[in-house]
Amino acid sequence: MGIFSTIFGNKKNGSLKTVIKEGAFLVDVRSEIEFSSGSVNGAVNIPLEKIPSQITRFKNKKNIVLFCRSGSRSSMAKTMLEQTGFKNVVNGGSWQKVKQEITQAFEQAF
Repeated sequence: MGIFSTIFGNKKNGSLKTVIKEGAFLVDVRSEIEFSSGSVNGAVNIPLEKIPSQITRFKNKKNIVLFCRSGSRSSMAKTMLEQTGFKNVVNGGSWQKVKQEITQAFEQAF
């Protein structure tokens, strides 16, 4: 198993596509400044360091997709959420990757 499989999981792309199609809660964990420079339509910004104080925003979400610039901070956020009992969390990697997946899912729908 490669490093990316370890970080993102073996079925990252399949899982990511599936949860996006199901209307996942999209969370950009970059800083507010990074978020304001561009992100995914429909995403909310909850910077990594604010995850613990914003945990209620994740409750009752069927699926959660976390992303950032490279996938590193979203991996840490995924670990934080899983340690508090969330099981429906996907590390989407970079915000550009998530945006691309959403675009592809939209195009396939039509």
